[in-house]
Amino acid sequence: MTSWVVDCSLVLGWCLPDERSDRSDRFFAVLPPSAILRVPALFWYEASNALSVAARRGRIPQEECDRLSSLVAGLPLVTDPSTPETMRRLTALAVRHGLSAYDTAYLDLALRSASGLATLDDRLSDVARKVGLAVPD
Repeated sequence: MTSWVVDCSLVLGWCLPDERSDRSDRFFAVLPPSAILRVPALFWYEASNALSVAARRGRIPQEECDRLSSLVAGLPLVTDPSTPETMRRLTALAVRHGLSAYDTAYLDLALRSASGLATLDDRLSDVARKVGLAVPD
């Protein structure tokens, strides 16, 4: 069974009109129905913030923000909980790889769940490849 950790940049690149990405479209187009998609708890805050900022700045109307929020909330994403141990792991990984703790949350989950990491963030993709994770083209 295929398992991927998907980050907010990938999901928003699939659904926000002004952030549309061929990489996001390709990823979701070839994703097998049986694939498991994982996100850290942080994902929901990032997605909510990105959509609300897009609406506040007039990039999308409020109705579209509500629709996209429902669309993202309806995705079959398995959410990994955060604990105090999460902080210890993320801090060490972030320092080791020169990433933000936010990006490291996705890297950590991919490593722990033996999943690939799907992101539009080139730096995060590079680190994921260096540690041996699958990264989609």
